[in-house]
Formats: sequence, C-alpha cells, structure tokens
Amino acid sequence: MNALWLLPGLPFAGFVLLALTAARLPRRAVAWIGVGSVGLSAALALAIGTAFLLQPPAGQRYTQSLWTWMQVDGFAPRIAFYLDPLALVMIVVITCVGFLIHLYSAEHMAQDEGYNRFFAYMNLFVAMMCTLVLADNLLLLYLGWEGVGLCSYLLIGHWYQDPANGLAARKAFIVTRSGDAVMAIGLVLLYTQLGTLDIQPLMHAVTHQWRVGSGIAVATALLLLAGALGKSAQLPLQVWLPDAMAGPTPVSALIHAATMVTAGVYLIARLHVLYAFAPQVQAAIAVIGALTLLLAGFSALVQSDIKRVLAYSTISQIGYMFLALGVGAWSAAIFHFMTHAFFKALLFLSAGVVISALNGEHDIYRMGGLRTRLPTAFWTFVVGGASLAALPLVTAGFYSKDLILWQAWSSPAGSAWLWGAGLIGALLTAIYIARVIFLVFFGRAQTDVTQRPGYRIRIALWTLALFALIGGFVGMPDTLGGFAPLLRFLDTTLPPPSAATGGTRMEAALQWLAAATVLFGVYLAFALFLRRSARARRLTESLPRLRRLWHSGWAFDWLYQHLLVTPFLVLARLDRHDIVDLVYTGLAQLTRALYRALSWTQNGKVRWYAAGMVAGTVVLLAVGLFR
Repeated sequence: MNALWLLPGLPFAGFVLLALTAARLPRRAVAWIGVGSVGLSAALALAIGTAFLLQPPAGQRYTQSLWTWMQVDGFAPRIAFYLDPLALVMIVVITCVGFLIHLYSAEHMAQDEGYNRFFAYMNLFVAMMCTLVLADNLLLLYLGWEGVGLCSYLLIGHWYQDPANGLAARKAFIVTRSGDAVMAIGLVLLYTQLGTLDIQPLMHAVTHQWRVGSGIAVATALLLLAGALGKSAQLPLQVWLPDAMAGPTPVSALIHAATMVTAGVYLIARLHVLYAFAPQVQAAIAVIGALTLLLAGFSALVQSDIKRVLAYSTISQIGYMFLALGVGAWSAAIFHFMTHAFFKALLFLSAGVVISALNGEHDIYRMGGLRTRLPTAFWTFVVGGASLAALPLVTAGFYSKDLILWQAWSSPAGSAWLWGAGLIGALLTAIYIARVIFLVFFGRAQTDVTQRPGYRIRIALWTLALFALIGGFVGMPDTLGGFAPLLRFLDTTLPPPSAATGGTRMEAALQWLAAATVLFGVYLAFALFLRRSARARRLTESLPRLRRLWHSGWAFDWLYQHLLVTPFLVLARLDRHDIVDLVYTGLAQLTRALYRALSWTQNGKVRWYAAGMVAGTVVLLAVGLFR
C-alpha cells in the first residue's frame, strides 16, 4: 500500500507524457500510453485491494503522506492519501471501468483528428477523480473536484469546431462552478470554525464541538451540498448533464459511470458524520433524490436521442443514490454506485457502437432492426438495460436498487412516500429503457449499417456485461440468502443501517412488488412501442404540451433563461455605452474640478495669502462670538 500515490500518479504521468509529446507520437503509441497508464492504475488498485482484504491495516484505514503542500499562519495542508473501505471500492470501480472505457476509445476514436488530445484529457480525468477519492483533506479533495470539472469542460467540447458543442461545454462548466463556489464557502466556514480541513480530525471535531441540528452544522452541510448537487446533476442544478452528450460517447460513459456525477455521492458519504449532525439537510437530500429520480424518469420517456435518454437515466439513478444517502442507507448508495457504473458504462458504449454503425445517427425513431445486424451491441445493450431496469434476480441493478427501496421503506428516516417515489421511478425506468430497446433493435430497419465493432470494443462490452449481471451478487438481501460481503465491508467505515421496521416477510413482499412493477413496465413498453407503435405515437401527439414539458427537462432551462440569463443580458445591453463606468468617470471629473478650484488659491502672492488668513480669522471670531 506504499504505492497508493501511484493510483492517481500513473494516469497523471500518462497525461503529462501525452501533453508534451503527443504531437510527435504515432496513434498506436498514444493508445498504448493512454490505455496502458489507466490499465496499470487499475491493476494496482486490484493489487492494493487484495492486500487490504488479506492483511487489513490497523483500524481498516491507511494514510500515506507525501509532503506539506503549503504552510501559511498555521494552515498546513498536506499532499496525503487516505484509503479505507469506502475509498477502496470507489477507486477500484473508477480505475477498472475507466480502463475499459479507454480500451474502447482506442478503437472508437481511431479516426478522430483530436485523438492525441482526447487521450491526454481522458488520462487527466481519471487522475483527478482518483485524487478526489483518495484525498486525506478537503483542500486536496477540492483540487480533484475542480480538476474533474475542468476535464469535463475540455472533453464535452472536444469537437469544439461546432459552436453547439462549445456552448454545451461552457454550460456544464458554469452550472457546476456555481455549486462549487458555494461549496468553497463551506470549506472556509469549516476551517474557521474547527481549525482543520483534514477529513478524519474534522469529523472528530464535529462530534465533539457541534450539537445535532445546530445552525452552524446545518449551514455547513447546506453549503457543501450545493457542490454535490452541481457535480451529481441533481435538482436544481441538473440542467447541464443532458447537453453534455455533445461530447464523444466514451466521454459520456466516463462522466456518467466512473467519474464526475458520482463525486457528489462520494462527498456526502465521506462526510456522513457532518450530515448526521444536520438531520434537516439529510432529510432534504432524500427529498431531492426522490424528486430528481421522478422528474428525470418522465423526461427520459419522451427523448428521441438515444444518448439523451441515457443522460436523463443517469440523473434519475443518481437520484436513487441521493435517496439512499438521505435515509441513512450509506452502503446501499455506494453499492448502487458500483452496479450503476457497470451497466451505465455498458449502455453508453453499446449506444456508441450503434451510433458509429449508423454514421452518427442518434434518433431512435430512425433506427430499428439492429439486433441481427449488430448482435454484440444488441445483447450487451439488453444486458445493460435489464440491469438498469432492475430485472429480478439475474441483474446487478436489481440487488442494489431493491436495497435502496427497502431502506427507504424500513429505516427510521424513510417513509412510504419516499418508497413510493422509488417504486414509480422503477416503473418509469423499465418503460423508457425497454422503449429504446424495442425501437432500436426490433421492427423494420431504416438505416444502413456501415461498420461493426472490433475486438477492443467487444472486449470492453462483454466484460462490462458480465459485471452488469454478476456485480450484484455481493450484496444479496436476507430474503435471498444474505450473502453481502460488500455491504459488510462498507459497514466497517460507514454507519450500518438503522434497525429496520418490518421483518423478512415484509421485505420479501416489497421485493416481489418491485419485481412485478418492473415486469409490468417492460410489458407496457412492449405493448406500446413494438406491438402498437402507431397508438403510442398518437398518444404522445394528443398531449403536445405535456410532451414538450417533459422533453425540455421540465422547462428548467427556460426558467433559468428568464430568471438569470435574460436579466443579465438586459443589464449588459443597458451598459453598452458604459453607464456603470460613468459613475467612476464622474468621480474622477469631480476630483479634477475640485483640484482646479483649489489651485486658483495657490497664486504665489503673499499678500493674498495674508489677506485670506485675516479674513478666515475674522470669520472664525464672528462665529465664536455669535454662538
């Protein structure tokens, strides 16, 4: 574990090497460096994980301090890395899924003009996410936090020649920065109140110096939550993620599956002690997650761009994780993060095969009949879709989502309303992902297939498909044997769930109800979009306003346009003649006028000075005598 620093160091070294020499390197060498550096990091993560399990460090935690970053008036943050079960699960998923996405990219982006630049930024993305997860203090975490934001901007706008792509990149950057600015205020507040930004001493100080529900705890938790909402695309800062689909498909997979949007989930889980001391904020997190998963689920139902369906799906699934965090199901949230990384990366990469094979076509209504012409994409997309929909017993998504639903029902912080929101979200998920499968892979073919995936793409897809099927077997519920080593491992660093209300029979009943809901959703999609597609089209056309509302993401862009953007543009147009500057120009002109008036009194004639002094003395005496 002394090589912990190499986990972010290897992909960062790949970035530096590519940034310095990429213009002179052939593409094969770029691929070897870009894929190989992340592959080595993944292999090292697995090796460190094995050593951690076989010979756990004292207290199930290990810290590696490299050097003092800065030292200013007692403030001396370190470049130090911290490994515990939470960080280990995150880092293994990030590096392994990131490696498979890089392997896929080596073939998928082979003809791209910015091939070298693309891999440099992808390497930096993984390095920054590893830094974020392993950081021993919140300042280093914030460095990784801003690093992934920068990389998302660079990669979303990879095809910057198209102005729409540049706009999408700027939108992602600005929206997430708004949350990050508020988060930075929270970090300053933490340091001024508790005197440290080292995470473990900070959480210890919270428990000994603050009271549960105190104003300072609530304020700090809210400030940090703003950053998490922006990074994880949750209400009300979710508007950037659907437009982020402007970037290449591997970028979408990396942002949605292994980096960026999961950073907010990690931050709240890492600072769970703080949120336990702010129960009002923790309850708000559950409500935000429930609302987000519902709103995004409805929006996904009416999208025609295959990648935007998956984008809204990600917003919805992160909503499930926030719901779990809000009810105190910390390990369940991280479990769903893991399974989601497998099936969402698989879905995006499979969609990328379809898009490439159809010469860049994104519209699911212009696809069809691809199950026989693109069998690899078909079967892997079906596996990913089944796991996303939580198809009972045979998919990873079933076990993680079912655990969240059960905790939303049974935990003291849960409620029937939160559980009901999760169940409706499961129904919506089954409908919209089955809709995509039926429209894209069944029916009549409408577009010619021009290319098929090579071996590197197939390796990445089938590996992810395997984990999307079996990844949930490490968190099985008591009703199905209770084999849950991952959850027990996470419970050593995260608080285990509170005592559940209701027994095994209730849990089994809710599981079967959720399973029936998913199957019913698949049947609805089959009946509407495969057997009676004309009726489904007439149904959507009969509700044009509702469809437009859902398609626009519930008009949040319109709202922000009128509340924020338009007033700013009005002020800018009013100031096109520098009206604001006139205030400062006027002050300067007034100062010059006063200077000229006073300069008239300085004429160099002594008798005038003497006369002035006498006149002033007379005035002062007169005022004094009068008073």
